[in-house]
Amino acid sequence: MSKTIAGGTGQRTAAEWHGAYAARLVVSDLLVLCIVVFGVQFARFGSRSLDEIVSDTRGQNPLSYWLVSIILIAAWMLMLKLFDTRSFTDLSSGSIEYRLIADGAVRLFGIVAIVAFVFTLDIARSYILVAFPLGLTALLLSRFYARRWLVSQNRKGRFAWRVLLVGSVESVLFIANELSRQARSGYVVVGACVPGGSVLPADSGIPVVGTLDEVREALVSISADTVVVAGNGDLSQEGLRELTWSLEPGRQHLIVSPGLVNVGGLRIRTRPVAGLPLMHIQIPRYSGWEHYAKRVFDLIVASLLIVVLSPLMIAIALVLRLSGSGPVLFRQQRVGMNGMPFQMLKFRSMVPDAEARLASLGASGGGRPAERDAGNAVLFKMKNDPRVTPFGAWLRRFSFDELPQFFNVLRGNMSLVGPRPPLRIEVDSYENHVHRRFLVKPGVTGLWQVSGRSNLSWEDSVRLDLYYVENWSVMGDLVILARTAKAVITGVGAY
Repeated sequence: MSKTIAGGTGQRTAAEWHGAYAARLVVSDLLVLCIVVFGVQFARFGSRSLDEIVSDTRGQNPLSYWLVSIILIAAWMLMLKLFDTRSFTDLSSGSIEYRLIADGAVRLFGIVAIVAFVFTLDIARSYILVAFPLGLTALLLSRFYARRWLVSQNRKGRFAWRVLLVGSVESVLFIANELSRQARSGYVVVGACVPGGSVLPADSGIPVVGTLDEVREALVSISADTVVVAGNGDLSQEGLRELTWSLEPGRQHLIVSPGLVNVGGLRIRTRPVAGLPLMHIQIPRYSGWEHYAKRVFDLIVASLLIVVLSPLMIAIALVLRLSGSGPVLFRQQRVGMNGMPFQMLKFRSMVPDAEARLASLGASGGGRPAERDAGNAVLFKMKNDPRVTPFGAWLRRFSFDELPQFFNVLRGNMSLVGPRPPLRIEVDSYENHVHRRFLVKPGVTGLWQVSGRSNLSWEDSVRLDLYYVENWSVMGDLVILARTAKAVITGVGAY
């Protein structure tokens, strides 16, 4: 094939750069595990490492801990391979990659425990209980930094899969728009095949390179390596089957988008029945043990954060009290779970009569349109709101004004992670489907905060909130909390 994609030292095909990147991961994984496992061994046994042995309870079949460490490292590398942690299909999704690594580590820990029990091996508990969590943490950190490098390359259009979209004009434009939102995913749209006679808008920037019957020829002509079928309703079953036969294994890839929106990967299960790849979609549940676990997690973490951050909150309260008139806390009625109202707490960041000035700013144009939150017709935001005090602007810059919301979490009005808590006036303008956001508690943080906050359009805000409601998970909450720290530091969209 003649296609090439820019690489670090020259021009490489997509398959070649993926193979090289996967090989680098093998080396880094092995290096990390060797440092951790042998380091734990030395820390546990010190200079006696060469003489220490592990044996069964009868003193038979002694094994050196050096051999045990080597076996453990080899088994861990095998689990990383068996769980396909270096597959190109998972490298575009960090959460999936990290979950597979964690799953492999947990399974290996279980296997080691079973083997030690069955063969009555007297393995030092401290050696195992330190090596596994430390090794898993080191692997995740190593992959995190490797992924950051890969994402930086993807944003520059390098090390990316060249995509040919196939389907109707509407489905092609939808998929192209969604992929453009996530430049870090590593997919670059280079052309489209649409039904004969159809054209794409000139401002889409996507050239039409063929019809639905010319996919194979179009793939070669634009040096694409990935075909994305945007809903196969416009492509016959025979055409789709022949397309799969015509692709070169290992170098060209086929992706089928079923047209499902706001459905996370954890809810999708594919089950082959009589030669048919049936896709099962798990219906979201809003009760059960996971939600009890979420509540317990909220209580524990919110309590700890209040204790740790209490000096900062006391200092902020003193500054607000000494800075002039007005209350320390700003109380505002918001709409929570099941549409029930509650009082949300924040540190006051505006002048005392801010609510009275809102009407003049919104109705009579107290702020120029350029100062308003771009594209958001429902949420009133201004980048240079005259009602915000200098100290309040600093609080908003680092989201310190939202710290009292941890008390809302303790009360049960809010969760640490969830949709943005709306005002009643906003709810009155909601379309019917937007009310699904009230199936869960609003959050102190959420996808809206780690994805741009006030810079988001109303449509994007709704899309992110509904995606969270439909696909909530414990692991997803942990990822959002981790991303929140970065969003707070950068202050993107905080005004």
